[in-house]
Amino acid sequence: MKQYLLALSTLTGTIIGVGFFGLPYVSSRIGFYPMLFYFFFLALISILVHLIFSEICLKTPGNHRLPGYAQIYLGKEAKWLSVFSTSLGLFGSNLAYIIVGGSFLAGLLMPILGGNLLIYTLIYFSVGAILVYFGSKSISEFEFFGLAIFFIAFIFIFVVSLRHIDIANHLTANFSLVNLFLPYGIILFSLSGMSIIPEIKELSHGNKKKMRSLVINAIIISTLTYIAFVFITQGVCGNKTTPDALDGLKNILGYRVLIAGFVVGVIATFTSYISSALTLKKIFSFDLKLPQILAWLLASFVPILLYFLGLNDFIKIIGFIGAVTLGIDSIMIFLIYLKVKIKFSDKNEPIISLPKFAVYVLSAMLLIGVGLELLTTFKILK
Repeated sequence: MKQYLLALSTLTGTIIGVGFFGLPYVSSRIGFYPMLFYFFFLALISILVHLIFSEICLKTPGNHRLPGYAQIYLGKEAKWLSVFSTSLGLFGSNLAYIIVGGSFLAGLLMPILGGNLLIYTLIYFSVGAILVYFGSKSISEFEFFGLAIFFIAFIFIFVVSLRHIDIANHLTANFSLVNLFLPYGIILFSLSGMSIIPEIKELSHGNKKKMRSLVINAIIISTLTYIAFVFITQGVCGNKTTPDALDGLKNILGYRVLIAGFVVGVIATFTSYISSALTLKKIFSFDLKLPQILAWLLASFVPILLYFLGLNDFIKIIGFIGAVTLGIDSIMIFLIYLKVKIKFSDKNEPIISLPKFAVYVLSAMLLIGVGLELLTTFKILK
């Protein structure tokens, strides 16, 4: 049971990250009830993708990440496309964690210790870089205690917020073609924990039933937590919901909730930040065969360099990462799955079995999502 809880907290802690704070703002743009449809539909898609990637990890010998699996089953060209997509996605994710996590750390400590936003952003980054350097031996214990503190603070925010909710605020919406598509990439990003699946395989000792249970439970827990946070934040703030959620809540609920929110924010972003950076390090080390020190330098320092270059709109960053890079990664996983299904068709019961037609339909949907996000990003679709 202890090992199961550690694995569940590791996967759930990786999934619940910076997207948590952008979701209420997105919901205020499109409306709470359309947002619910997106949640349930994309949660199902995320469960399928995570289970399929789990199947790939369980069936394939060796220590790999997605680029390594792409090379084994699809060839070198697919490997390099996966390296580009996965690295871009994880760099972007970690940039978003640094932007928001550094801001929350500053909000928590600056009134007490002084200083400025840059100092706390660098502290947030530096602690993360040190932990990534020393590896992931204690990451599951860190995730477990971090997630426990996260939910204690979140329950406090939820209870305090209940009496301030105005149900009419859930009807707040600003419909347009762009807004209608806005939740897609951000929710996909918010429900992704694919980067940590190889570690979950190790924590569950390759047990198929445990892997299936862990994936389904982690995504359900994350989805329900997101819906609860969107419900209270939009219900309290309405059209005054801010991109990071906390500023809007602070103005109505006061300082105690703000402090609890900062605690939630630092923990939620930092646990995901560590997991993503470790995955990047392992991609560079295991799949690209780079020296450990170079793998660490690339995984840790590229996002902070992007931060200093002025990339700081985390809503746009996570929307792009979710729709484009996770879309490409998911399509790659589906293509690998078709190869794995043929190669291991006569060996053991699979963790999940999808017909080829369903795989093609899901891949086409994700490809459309990639195209729409690119059109939106480059202002072709307005």
